[in-house]
Amino acid sequence: MPHEDFANVIYPLSFDGKKSKQHVFLKNIITNPNITVGEYTFYHDRVDPYNFEKYNASYFPPHMPGKLIIGKYCSLADGVQFLSSVVNHHMDGSTFPFAVFWGAEKTGYEYYYPVKKDTVIGNDVWIGCEAMIMPGVTIGDGAIIGARAVVTKDVPPYTIVAGNPAMKIRDRFTPKICQQLLEIKWWDWPNDLVVKNACHIVKNDIEKLLDASKKT
Repeated sequence: MPHEDFANVIYPLSFDGKKSKQHVFLKNIITNPNITVGEYTFYHDRVDPYNFEKYNASYFPPHMPGKLIIGKYCSLADGVQFLSSVVNHHMDGSTFPFAVFWGAEKTGYEYYYPVKKDTVIGNDVWIGCEAMIMPGVTIGDGAIIGARAVVTKDVPPYTIVAGNPAMKIRDRFTPKICQQLLEIKWWDWPNDLVVKNACHIVKNDIEKLLDASKKT
């Protein structure tokens, strides 16, 4: 199948000759303009992946601050949650949002959102089952987020984190290799070149990837 067609399919996987309705290329079902997803990023949901906007990223309404930006070739497991800045409450006094319910005229103050940063997920990121990504977090390229982790802070590229709150477990590679991968940026290659070099990408064969990058 030509790469430009495959990039636009909804259900990319088949088992026993039947399309899996639990796996989707996420960008092809997103309708919310505040959510952007790169090509080939897939989401797995045991019930219905079409519920992603409703249940997994439900706090990114178009008229509110904060966007969700997800890169290419990411793997998102069942139950992943992305929270936006609109769920934050003020903490300098009462946390109850009086102005939201009664308005500025009655309460004497305009409500504003404490955090207005976008939530940004890099490329080739794996986020485990039921992990929660808090508002305004940036997760770097190649990072791995453990199942049910609660990510409250930025995660550097090629770092493994887990737990609640999520803490660094280890770096995936040496600093030199991490830097080389960030310079190679294989996820920006044409898809046919990515597929041709998939074995080298999975094995992290830097020399082969450096050679391949010269062909882009």
